[in-house]
Parts: sequence; structure tokens; C-alpha cells
Amino acid sequence: MEYLLDYLPIIIYILLIVLIILLIVISIKVIKAMNTVQGIVEDVDDKVQTLNGFFNIIDTATDKIALLSDRMIDIITGMFHRIFKPRKKEEEKENE
Repeated sequence: MEYLLDYLPIIIYILLIVLIILLIVISIKVIKAMNTVQGIVEDVDDKVQTLNGFFNIIDTATDKIALLSDRMIDIITGMFHRIFKPRKKEEEKENE
């Protein structure tokens, strides 16, 4: 029993020192990994920024195409509206 009372605190202190050393080593490795990840993210961000102009061109082109198609649909529906609406008015005048 006295053996445990004498050597148990020493064993606990040694294990705590080993644990602290392991935590320091692991934290250093995590910091290095985070720096590597940050470099990769910055590289990807730079590459995306170079493609940003291309995406702007595509966005502008799709907006123009959508505007053109909307205008064509408005013209076509306006023509149908003009064609069919006067007939209804004429039929109502004839019924009166």
C-alpha cells in the first residue's frame, strides 16, 4: 500500500508530461495542416476569380437571350390578341 502511495503520484506526473508533449506535437501538426489547407483554398479562389469573367460573359449572354425570347413571345401573343379580340367585339356589336 505504501508502495502505491509513493510511486502513484510519480507515475501520474510522468503520464501527464507525456500527454502534454503529445498534445503539443498534435497541435503543431494541425497548424501545419491548416496552413496547407489555407494555401490550397487560396489557390482555388485565385483560379475561380480567373473564371469569373467567363461566367460574366455567359450570364450576360443568357440574359440577352432571355430578353430576346421574352420580347418575341410578347410580340407573338400581341399579334394573337389583336387577331382574336376584334372579332369578339364585332360579334358583340352585331348581337346588339
